[in-house]
Amino acid sequence: MKVKCLIVDDEPLAIQLIQNHLSQLDAFEVVATCPNAVEALNVLRSMPVDLLFLDIKMPRITGLDFLKTLQQPPAVIITTAYREYAIEGYDLDLIDYLLKPITFERFLKATERYLQRMTAITQVETGAQGDFINIRADRKFHRLDLNEIIWVESVKDYIVIHLHDRQITAKYKIGDFESLLPATSFLRIHRSFIVNINKIQAFTFSEIEIGGKQIPIGTNYRDDVMVKLQIATQNPSSSKKSAKPPR
Repeated sequence: MKVKCLIVDDEPLAIQLIQNHLSQLDAFEVVATCPNAVEALNVLRSMPVDLLFLDIKMPRITGLDFLKTLQQPPAVIITTAYREYAIEGYDLDLIDYLLKPITFERFLKATERYLQRMTAITQVETGAQGDFINIRADRKFHRLDLNEIIWVESVKDYIVIHLHDRQITAKYKIGDFESLLPATSFLRIHRSFIVNINKIQAFTFSEIEIGGKQIPIGTNYRDDVMVKLQIATQNPSSSKKSAKPPR
């Protein structure tokens, strides 16, 4: 899938230059352009955006002030003619800070930084003490022990990862996140839910009890879920021995 980009700049020529640069990169596509932050906010509310190209000096509200208002911003590359905001910008965990006029060579370097970061934060690591996944949320990286994940819930363009002691909201499509998880331990039971098989407490044909919560099993997932759970409950080494057979 291509990286969905939003360009926010009050200068039409600046937008056109970034569009031209992106047109030369197969991995990226422009889903919208906006002349100000207010319109950009409406776009972010209405469609998924992976990467935001953001000018600083704009009418009504600056790019940096706009960025500070976003609770779950996409990845951001600043595009500006003003060097003096660089330190403040990097405190917001930017991918890069590009000074206008932006050459294609410098632009390419910024997009490569984005791709490298995305690769790093979706990598599953196997260590002596178990498997871990690195994800980006709340402007920081989280290293999660897969065994601590109880279930994952999709909420629009985000997922909520339910752990033993907390929840983490991250900007992922649930299908993309599912592909990072080992199929031996995690099971998609609904278009909006993935569960850790080892944490299941009980189940029926219509729902799974996990972490004290009842989660519905989607009609289209039911057959696969029942097959997987029946096999799992027959494994004497499984920690799901307490799971009740479906009624």
